[in-house]
Amino acid sequence: MNKRILLTGGGSGGHIYPLIAVAEELKKLAPEGTEFYYLGPKSPFFEEFKKRNIITSSIIGSKLRRYCDLANIIDIPKFFISLIQALIKIYFIMPDVVFSKGGTGSLPIVITARFYSVPVIIHESDSAPSLTNRLSAHFAKRIGVSFKKTLRFFPKNKTALVGNPLRNEFFYDWKEQSKTKILFGFDPKEPFVLILTGSQGSTRINAFIFDHLEELLKTAQILHQVGATNLKEAEAISNLIFKEIGDNLKNRYRLIGYMNPEEMKNALSAADIVISRAGAGAIYEIAVSGKPVILIPLSESANNHQRENAYEYSETGAGIVIEESNLGINMLLTEIKNILKNEEQKTRAKNGSREFFKPDAAKLLAQEILILAKNN
Repeated sequence: MNKRILLTGGGSGGHIYPLIAVAEELKKLAPEGTEFYYLGPKSPFFEEFKKRNIITSSIIGSKLRRYCDLANIIDIPKFFISLIQALIKIYFIMPDVVFSKGGTGSLPIVITARFYSVPVIIHESDSAPSLTNRLSAHFAKRIGVSFKKTLRFFPKNKTALVGNPLRNEFFYDWKEQSKTKILFGFDPKEPFVLILTGSQGSTRINAFIFDHLEELLKTAQILHQVGATNLKEAEAISNLIFKEIGDNLKNRYRLIGYMNPEEMKNALSAADIVISRAGAGAIYEIAVSGKPVILIPLSESANNHQRENAYEYSETGAGIVIEESNLGINMLLTEIKNILKNEEQKTRAKNGSREFFKPDAAKLLAQEILILAKNN
C-alpha cells in the first residue's frame, strides 16, 4: 500500500514556503506511488501545492492568542469547528505521517493526528516558538528548529537544530552582481540597497523610507519592496515625493510589491546591503546571499520572535540590529555608509551567514518524515 504524507501549516508565506521546500525534497526521496496531501486554511498558496501535484483540502483557520482580545470570541468557537473538520478529513485521508509548520489552523490537525495514532513531526522557524508549536510539541515525535536558542523550549530527546527549509530555487543559477543591478535598471558601479518589508509589507518602514527618501537616494540606489497590497499607494506617494524633490534622483529608485523566488534571488544578488524585517524566512534567504543586513525587527511580533531572530543572527557578524524605537535617519545612514566602505565587515557578513545557514534543512526534515512514515 502506498504511503500517505500530510502537510499542514497556515497563514503567511513564512509557514507555506518552508512546507513547499520540504515537499520538493519529499518528492525526490519518497518511494514511487507516495501520495501527498495538504490540509489547512484556504489561501492563495493552495496553487503552489496544486502545481506540485499535492492534493489540497481546507479547514477553518483560527488564531491562538496568549492575550485578551475580542477576536477570541470568534476564534475559540472556530477552533472547535476546525477540530471537527480535521477529525472527518483526516479519517478519510488517514496519512502515515503528518508534518506541521505551525501557524493558523495547524493545531487541530496535529491533535487529530495524535487521536488517530498518526506520528507527527513539527518545525519551528523562529527563535521564540509560537503558542501553536509549543502546544503541538506535546503531540510530536520529532521537532526541528531553525535557531540554536530555540532548542531550550523543547524536549532534548526529540529536538534537532536543522535550519530553515528553503525552496530549491535559492540554491542555483545566481547571477553576477553587476548583471542583476542592470536587470533592475540600476548603475552597476553605484551602491545598491535592497529594502524588504515582507509579502504583506510594513506601513511603518515604508513611511520611514518615504520620509527620508531624498537623503537615502543621495547615498545609494534603492529597490524598495513595499508589500503587494501597498503597491498602488506607495507608487502614488513616491510620485508626489519626486514632484517635490525633482526627478534627478528618480532613476535611483525602484518600487516593487512582491517578489517571486527568482526576483528575490536577483535582488539579493544585486544588493550591496539589505534592510529587512527579521522574520525567519527573510533572514535565511538573506543568509544564502551572504550580504550584510540591517535588521529592523517588528516590535509587535508574537513572543518578540523577530527581535530574538535578529539578535541571534547578528551574533554571527552577518547583521546589525536597529530596534524600531531607535530607528532614525542619521543612525541608518551611518550604518549604511560604514558597511559600504568597510570591506572587512562585508567579509565578516559573508563568513557569518555561511556559518549560520544550513542548506540541508529541507532534506533532513524530508528524511525524518519518510522514516516516520515507513515505521508507521
